[in-house]
Amino acid sequence: MIMLQNLDVPSVTKKATDRIDSWIDAIVTNLPNFAIGLIFLIVSYFLSKWIYRGVLKLAKKKVDQVSIARLIARTASTIIVIAGIILALSVMNLSGTIKSLLAGAGISGLVIGLAMQGALANTISGIALSFRKRIRIGDWVETTGFAGEVLEINLSNFVLKEVDNNIVIIPNKTIIDNPLKNYALTTKMRVLLDCGVGYESDLEQVEKLSRQTIVDTFDHIDSPDDVEFYFTEFGGSSINFTIRYWIDSENALEKFRAKSKGIIELKKTFDRENINIPFPIRTLQFDNKLSLNGTMKQTEETENKQKQSN
Repeated sequence: MIMLQNLDVPSVTKKATDRIDSWIDAIVTNLPNFAIGLIFLIVSYFLSKWIYRGVLKLAKKKVDQVSIARLIARTASTIIVIAGIILALSVMNLSGTIKSLLAGAGISGLVIGLAMQGALANTISGIALSFRKRIRIGDWVETTGFAGEVLEINLSNFVLKEVDNNIVIIPNKTIIDNPLKNYALTTKMRVLLDCGVGYESDLEQVEKLSRQTIVDTFDHIDSPDDVEFYFTEFGGSSINFTIRYWIDSENALEKFRAKSKGIIELKKTFDRENINIPFPIRTLQFDNKLSLNGTMKQTEETENKQKQSN
């Protein structure tokens, strides 16, 4: 009751009324600014949609990956929206709000960047890989111990399909940080074929037949001189040699097929010419001479004694 008696009700009411009147006056005064700011927001929204479609169309012509093209278009669209928001807040005389938003965005960006270093590194690496002209979808590559066909380069991973149809997913940052061999960059591959013949073989004949067999097997090899032939060593049971020849191929699978075909035809030629491809042989030498007849007699006597005892 004492507080109510001391409270000046008319004064409080007057202050509240004045504050409400000032708010109404501010709203009425700034109403055109609010309308203009709202127009900026609406225009920036529809302009961002138009920019998104235009940038996406252009990006698809330069980038094979749709995900990367969409990221570029979305980034351009977001920049337009942010610019529209800043202009709208400026027109509404809310510069303090802009400063608060920018300060908060800077701190938030720092925290998010520290927390997502790996993901951001993979994303940036994925964008960089998408713009590399020497790595394309469908190329046969070898990297970090894996070899296969490039199926996809997205924002986070590099996807390969190996010869055995296994799918390998490698982080983009790993691809950027490690060497990569791309077989599709050249139109030729060299095949290495190792073999060996018996010591009784005519080595000059072996070389001549081997070169001619490769020439007859592959149409793009014109002359035996185009086939490299080298004897490499005196092996444990054979004289070994290496054949090297080039094939027209951009795929490692074709290299395997060419090597397999060369082995088959070389084996046929050697069989037809009675040239031996020996398998490993080990000779055992006993210094003490064993008598086979004596051993058989001892065995028979032992068996007879066992029969008599029974």
